[in-house]
Amino acid sequence: MNLGPTELIIILIIVMLLFGVGRISKIGEELGKGIRAFKEGLQSAQEDESTEAEAANKTEEQG
Repeated sequence: MNLGPTELIIILIIVMLLFGVGRISKIGEELGKGIRAFKEGLQSAQEDESTEAEAANKTEEQG
């Protein structure tokens, strides 16, 4: 099922008619905030893992 440019334009027009331009911009804004929060969550999880790994290495070296 390949979608060409014509089909994508038709889908975009239908979505704009259903939701309106203002609602679409709000949806885009919320989607951007969600993606940003997800990336920050991943980054903090990686930092937590590296901190835990460093702590584990220090305890192994001492023991």
